[in-house]
Amino acid sequence: MSSQDEQFPAAAPEPAAASAEEGMTWWYRWLCRIAGVIGGLSCAFAGLWNCVTINPLNIAAGVWMMLNAFILFLCEAPFCCQFIEFANAVSARADRLRAWQKAAFYCGMAVFPVMLSLTLTTLFGNAIAFATGVLYGLSALGKKGDAISYARIHQQQKQMDEEKLTGTLEGQA
Repeated sequence: MSSQDEQFPAAAPEPAAASAEEGMTWWYRWLCRIAGVIGGLSCAFAGLWNCVTINPLNIAAGVWMMLNAFILFLCEAPFCCQFIEFANAVSARADRLRAWQKAAFYCGMAVFPVMLSLTLTTLFGNAIAFATGVLYGLSALGKKGDAISYARIHQQQKQMDEEKLTGTLEGQA
């Protein structure tokens, strides 16, 4: 073991380990990534289309949408930005974020251009980017419980309610 390994025994967790801890399956992780890439494409095209105007708010919203597209590509598909030196570092850092943090970030950055300029172009252009945030938010909620455990909980609550009811009836008599 080298001196560097002794200094930093617990390095940052790998992205796959962080996702496995949150309970995301491989196919859901890929679904979120694909939605992020498609959301980036829609933001880029709609943002470019939004900039072809004389209204300054539309231009600002279009520039913001193209910035959103760049950030989505950088976080979700760094191979699309292979000529940018820091692309892999940003992607690795984004992979270490928790699902609810990604959800809040993606949804927040998709809502801002819509608030800036409410047009169909901004709505449709940011819809898939917002949906990517929603997918990450749903993964942050976790898995649904099984029916057996819910039935047990319901049965225990029913028994407790019956005991309380019989206790109050005995107390009145």
